[in-house]
Amino acid sequence: MGDRPGAPEPLASPSPHPSIVSGDADPAQVPSASTPPDEEHREQAEGSSDWGFFREFGFLTLAALLIAILIKTFLIQAFFIPSGSMEPTLMPNDRILVNRLAYRFGDIERGDIIVFADPTPSEQHRGIVGSFIHWLGEGIGVARPADDDFIKRVIALPGETWEMRGGITYVDGRRLDEPYVNQADLDTRSFGPETVPDGMLFVMGDNRNHSGDSRFPPPSGLGYIPIDRVIGQAFVIIWPPSRTGWLH
Repeated sequence: MGDRPGAPEPLASPSPHPSIVSGDADPAQVPSASTPPDEEHREQAEGSSDWGFFREFGFLTLAALLIAILIKTFLIQAFFIPSGSMEPTLMPNDRILVNRLAYRFGDIERGDIIVFADPTPSEQHRGIVGSFIHWLGEGIGVARPADDDFIKRVIALPGETWEMRGGITYVDGRRLDEPYVNQADLDTRSFGPETVPDGMLFVMGDNRNHSGDSRFPPPSGLGYIPIDRVIGQAFVIIWPPSRTGWLH
């Protein structure tokens, strides 16, 4: 908001010397000891303006907070990368943005980098009010999510058969071209073959030797990921400045 406009100037100032017509001064012309009317109006206007400012400021703050929570919940959410399981694509301390609408209007595809909630969530008993308060706390960043979120790359889709032979990945018998895998520390182990169950995804980290993913059942890994646990698609690195760019 701009500076508050000054109070309007008075139309006339009371005379300091009232006229004397007879021995007694005219009561109508005797200066009043009370605050002049225009001064009272100015004080009232200033008080009203102050209250209006704080009321408007509070409304705008609340509206901005609500918009931020809605954006984070339904549109775009920022995430912090804490580990090296996705190196070299994502490095520890990277900040990324995730499109939460990506799979409301499209399908998950092989090669997508997805963020998903813990596929084996813990039970919560907060009740309706407690759940709302916790959701609100998450929205403004003062409460941690009930369960951890994870980020991996989609390798095989429901109904597809995956296999790793000496570190080379095959899906339905075809070798995948995986330029994103960490070439400095290749994983040469073999896994599978297995078929991805309906409604599930097979995911792996790009740093295969240091990723607990769908190759391993819990608690050493994540197992298959239910599609309904997917939060969204990671699409850009926003921090640090030296690493900003689109994700592929």
